[in-house]
Amino acid sequence: MTSRTQTTFAPPVMEARRWLEGVIFPADRPLLNVSQAAPVDPPPEPLRAAMAEALERPETHLYGPVLGLPGLRAGLARNWSDHYGGTVGPDQVAITAGCNQAFAAAIAAIAGEGDEVILPVPWYFNHKMWLDMSGLRAVPLKTGDDLVPTAEDAEALITPRTRAIALVSPNNPGGVEYPAETIAAFFELAKSRGIKLILDETYRDFDSRDGAPHDLITLGDWDDTLIALYSFSKAYRLTGHRTGAVLTSQPLLAEIEKFLDTVAICAPQLGQHAALWGLENLSQWLAGERAEILDRRAAILDNLPVIEAKGWRLMGCGAYFAYFEHPFAESSADLAPRLVRDAGVLLLPGTMFMPEDAPEGARQVRVAFANVDRAGIAELFRRLAAVEGPLAGRATPI
Repeated sequence: MTSRTQTTFAPPVMEARRWLEGVIFPADRPLLNVSQAAPVDPPPEPLRAAMAEALERPETHLYGPVLGLPGLRAGLARNWSDHYGGTVGPDQVAITAGCNQAFAAAIAAIAGEGDEVILPVPWYFNHKMWLDMSGLRAVPLKTGDDLVPTAEDAEALITPRTRAIALVSPNNPGGVEYPAETIAAFFELAKSRGIKLILDETYRDFDSRDGAPHDLITLGDWDDTLIALYSFSKAYRLTGHRTGAVLTSQPLLAEIEKFLDTVAICAPQLGQHAALWGLENLSQWLAGERAEILDRRAAILDNLPVIEAKGWRLMGCGAYFAYFEHPFAESSADLAPRLVRDAGVLLLPGTMFMPEDAPEGARQVRVAFANVDRAGIAELFRRLAAVEGPLAGRATPI
């Protein structure tokens, strides 16, 4: 018998960390870890102080409402209404134990055994893992060199078993920001075919575009089709406190509530209090965080010629990620662990974001640059440029 967990692959980030075992990094070349998209710094001091105060409240240590603290649901509804120029009510918001749980809950509420969900590739591996473990089929949607999917290509993949199309923008792993017209086209496709559009906006706060990245929330019936996902982890450095959100219709939230009550009962209370305090007090601080991430994105582009000269090609860049095509003949599945040993760089191979039979993944890698400053990015590119090996289509080393 095959268990649900045996239907999918091992957690990629944990697998990559095992490549570090037994490797010694000299003092003049410490490890550059660009494998995971999670802030390593703690929340800002004022937020930590607010969290300490929340710890003194007895209710922080109790179960809370399954769909989240009323104040946080109302606060996020106001935030999204203001940001998108539309209308979101508190009763269209649920708070989850992280954004991964938001995705899992949404899938559980709309799909059953043998159903299908369309995922653009390269895909976010945890989305694929949850579909596998749920007995659903992940239908890969190719994106081309610009990593931006098209609604026309997606329409050709829709079958009677299709329940949703899931997008991530700004994208993980590709970093690309989907144009507003692309998102609108997917929304209209989903609406016309009676399926859901799941839009994961975990990295919304670090979009390079000013203003709303799409206008879906301005539509009067947006919640009939759209399931929007969000994470407080990246915005306020709350990764360990597992606070995410899902925004959609009241009837669907009633179904999602069943999942949340069964799996975790409620999202951690401390993280919810922290998220609400952040929404109410940290807008200026968050603007500074965004400016820093955008500067690091600019540093990727500034240093790009160093590795372009060695045959590397940038495919996408934005939010926390840069996605590259590498020049070597070996698969990225072999190149990535070799980079740990030869260059002191830990990144993820494209094979972790692709179907097993997709050859493109062997030539691609993901760099998560949010925890690397300008100097670190320059050093990263110097190390990558120094890596040698047979080139794709050639027999001689670079």
